[in-house]
Amino acid sequence: MLVSSSWFLVAGLIAVVMAPRVEEASPGLGALKYVAGLAFAVVLYGSVLLHEASHAFMARRYGFPVSSITLHFLGGMTAIEGEARKPREEFMIAVVGPLTSLAVGGAAVGLWFLGPEGLILMAVEGLAGANLLVGVLNLIPGLPLDGGRVLKSVVWGITGNPHRGTIVAGWGGRVTAVAVIAWPLLQEQLLGTRPELLDFLLAFIVATFLWSGSTAAMASARLRSRLPHLVARDLARRTLAVPDDLPLAEAVRRAQEAHAGSIVTVTGAGRPVGVVSEAALLATPEDRRPWVAVSTVARNLDDGLSLPATISGEELVLAISRAPAAEYLLVEEDGTIYGVLSTADVDKAFRESHH
Repeated sequence: MLVSSSWFLVAGLIAVVMAPRVEEASPGLGALKYVAGLAFAVVLYGSVLLHEASHAFMARRYGFPVSSITLHFLGGMTAIEGEARKPREEFMIAVVGPLTSLAVGGAAVGLWFLGPEGLILMAVEGLAGANLLVGVLNLIPGLPLDGGRVLKSVVWGITGNPHRGTIVAGWGGRVTAVAVIAWPLLQEQLLGTRPELLDFLLAFIVATFLWSGSTAAMASARLRSRLPHLVARDLARRTLAVPDDLPLAEAVRRAQEAHAGSIVTVTGAGRPVGVVSEAALLATPEDRRPWVAVSTVARNLDDGLSLPATISGEELVLAISRAPAAEYLLVEEDGTIYGVLSTADVDKAFRESHH
C-alpha cells in the first residue's frame, strides 16, 4: 500500500476543518482537537482503503495480479495488471468498490441508531455521510469512476466490443466533468446557498480529474482497437542462420544472396543464440567486417528476445515493452526458427493501422 504526499495535505486540511466541530462535540480539548480531527481523517481513509481492497480482492479472484493500492487526495487507486477478459469480470471488479462503500455507510447508520455521543457520534455521522456519498457518486456512469467501468461492461456485453464500451463510458465521464464544473453556478438556484471560492476550486479539481481520466481511457481504447492488426508472423523478416564464429562480411554476403532481411547466429548444433543488431552491423566499417565474428554484433537471446511466432496484439506489445530491443527472434512451437521481428516494422504497422 502506498500513500501519496497529497494525502497528508488533505488529512491536515480535514483536521483543521473538523477542529471547530470537535470543539463543539467535546469542549475543552485545546490543541488535542486537531489530533482528534486527524484521527477522523485516518478513519475516513480507512474506509477508502476498504473500498480499494475490495477491487483488489475481486481482481485477484479472477486471476489478475494487483501491484499496489495508492491513497491520494481524491480517494484511492488500485493498480490491476491486465485487462478484464469478459464483461462480467469488468462489472464485478468495478461494482464491488461502491457496494463496499455503501455497506460501510449503512453500517455507520446502524451504529448511529445505537445512540453514540460526543466525538463517537461525530465520527459515526461523518463515516456514514462520506461513505454513502462516495458509494453513490462512484456509481455515476462515467470513466474513470467505477460506474463508468460498470457502463463499459454493460455496453461491452450488448455489443461484444470492449473498446466501444470504453468510448461510451468515456463520454459519460466528460459529461459528468461538465456537470461538476456547472454545479457551483447552479447551486444558488437549486439549494439557495451562494457558492464560495472553495466550491469553485473543488469543482475545477474534480472536473479536471474526470475529464483527463475519461480522455486517457478513450485514447487507450482507440490504441487497443488497433492492436489486433499487429500479428508477429505477418511482420517477420526472412532470416538467415549462420554459425556465430563466421566472419561478419561473409554473413552479410550470404544474407544478401538469400535475400534475407535479418541474421541469426547459431551454435554448431544449430541452436539459435543471438540476433544480429542492424544498428551494430551498420556501425561496423566494411574494411573491418572480414576480421570480426558475426557474434560481436549479435544480441544474446537470453534477454527475452525469443518470442513465439504465434504472438500478436496486446501480448506482442507487452512482450516488447518487457524486454525492449530492436530485433526479436520468432520461433515455432517445435523450436524451429520462423524469422526475425523488427520493432521498427511493428511501429510502422501500428501507424499504418491508424490510417
